[in-house]
Amino acid sequence: MENEIKIGKKIYIRNAGKDEYWLQDIIYDNPKILGLGNLIAVNKEKKQSNGGRLDILLKDPTDNSMYEVEVMLGETDPSHIIRAIEYWDNEKRKYPQRQHFCVLVAESFDRRYFNVIQLMSLNIPMIAVQADLLEVNDEKILNFTKIIDIYSEPEEDESEIKQVNESTWNNDSPWTNSNAKALNEILKNKHDRINFRYTQSYISINIDGRNDYWLCKRMRPTSALFFSVKDEEKAESIKKILEEKEIEYTYNRYKEFMLSVDVDSIKKNTDLINEIHSLRHKKVTEDE
Repeated sequence: MENEIKIGKKIYIRNAGKDEYWLQDIIYDNPKILGLGNLIAVNKEKKQSNGGRLDILLKDPTDNSMYEVEVMLGETDPSHIIRAIEYWDNEKRKYPQRQHFCVLVAESFDRRYFNVIQLMSLNIPMIAVQADLLEVNDEKILNFTKIIDIYSEPEEDESEIKQVNESTWNNDSPWTNSNAKALNEILKNKHDRINFRYTQSYISINIDGRNDYWLCKRMRPTSALFFSVKDEEKAESIKKILEEKEIEYTYNRYKEFMLSVDVDSIKKNTDLINEIHSLRHKKVTEDE
């Protein structure tokens, strides 16, 4: 039958006479096959300060985020996972202003290691991709499947959220509340409608009814400060401002900036915060 679906059989890449370098070359020559977006190749077998070599370094040209890719034939093992995290961390330290993703590619992921990677992905942006070489009749087909993606906090269902307030945060993370108030002191005279909103996950500073800044708990006395900038021109201007002041930040694929802040750093950088805030709200000011 013309429309008959053919059944393929998985075979291991080494049994097909190929090695790890062959698989690296396939990915490097066509990074899109990983299914992680329109990535471009930057480097291969990149030498690391500790003497190792990063298999593949890829980049997303839309936001300059980097993907540190470690390739392994057969089943993933602890050394593969540790090596991937180590190289990801090396590159992240070299280019802290960029978002970095740790990518493991293997032919198989044992359930035990799958669970480990999944748990680690809650704190490290890890992605696991399974490479399958399939034999269909006399043809061999290489296929990639993303089996673990970076963790993203689910949207909160307002009906299920436990009611929290300022007292809740003062009990759990008083420094995050202090950081939010320090930021609010800088912004409060710029808008008529500005107020706090307390949720289980973050404290937000709402401006004109919208979540404009939000702070999440980190180790005392710091908090993670997030704000969204969808406009690419504005985002590039803000990146330049932060880099000139040598302030570390990340800008993720959701077009959100993240900075580590505390009360002292907020007060010290009042002018910087005012400059970034004015830039973010420039169109609103002009329309008014």
